[in-house]
Amino acid sequence: MARGGRLDGRLDETAEGPIRHGGDLGEAGFLFPQAPRPWIDLSTGINPIPYPWPALEASAFTRLPAKADLAALEAAAAEAYGAPPERVVAAPGTQALIDLVPRLRPPGRVAVVGPTYAEHAAAWARAGHTVVAVGDLAGIGEADVAVVVTPNNPDGRVVPLPDLAAAAAGLAARGGWLVVDEAFADLEPVASLCGAVPPACLVLRSFGKTYGLAGLRLGFAVAGEPLVGVLRRGIGPWAVSGPAIAVGRRALADAAWRREADVARGRDAARLDALLAEAGGRIVGGTKLFRTADFPDGPGLFDRLGRAGIFVRRFEAAPARLRFGLPPDIPAWDRLAAALRDAAGV
Repeated sequence: MARGGRLDGRLDETAEGPIRHGGDLGEAGFLFPQAPRPWIDLSTGINPIPYPWPALEASAFTRLPAKADLAALEAAAAEAYGAPPERVVAAPGTQALIDLVPRLRPPGRVAVVGPTYAEHAAAWARAGHTVVAVGDLAGIGEADVAVVVTPNNPDGRVVPLPDLAAAAAGLAARGGWLVVDEAFADLEPVASLCGAVPPACLVLRSFGKTYGLAGLRLGFAVAGEPLVGVLRRGIGPWAVSGPAIAVGRRALADAAWRREADVARGRDAARLDALLAEAGGRIVGGTKLFRTADFPDGPGLFDRLGRAGIFVRRFEAAPARLRFGLPPDIPAWDRLAAALRDAAGV
């Protein structure tokens, strides 16, 4: 892909210009103005059952966060991710890190393993890098940077840990970086690089998706040397808000809640697979927070669901494909099941 071009044959959007994201109910209302309300927004991969955020002291809002508070947050994240505390860097969301990291090195050649989350290619292209799409890590060639999402969005593909470690070693030997986006790894039975992050490797972890608190804007990087120091300097002081630090510390330390969420969202994902299969969908993958399926008439199903007040994620480059987040409650599950039955003519 030339800089600013489309990742041909893949699900990514153009690297320049707007990128369609899930969660845009303004778009939903524009497309389906007569749809019943409230909307059931299944267009994101965010846990629909959020962590019960605690009451916060006024000081979380009225004073600048102390270094000790930030260090305690990063220690809680390190414990949750199995990472050394000195390797963890907190940020105001993983999207902020996706935008920042490409500006921390001179323009070069960046290989993005896709199809995947389009913001990765877009961010590197905006920073002046030449971005190419590759099908797997074997295709990165002599790239200066490789970007891989595992579990992948939207198909849930997992890259084995030995493959990631080998790619990291090869890139580090020529001064390159490996960026691994593990935004959906928290509730998945996958091995993570966080425990022994290689040199010149950076792992992204999302807080908002797992804990259902996307509006808090909190995310983490686990980085090897020399990237961890470069990243801290690039983020600067007071990047994470006091409320985010307070809620994040509490949630990340609550291992019991996370275990319960793991089990419950696994049941929900299996239930959703069954509904999609009954509606004629072929499950192509996903995670415990979203499921992706191909349908005989993807655009038609997207339209019928939208007119029923249910917004899902579509992909222009793969019209048959739709991605479904998890419904938040029994009424939403019932509405989705009824809409899928109607669409399938059952």
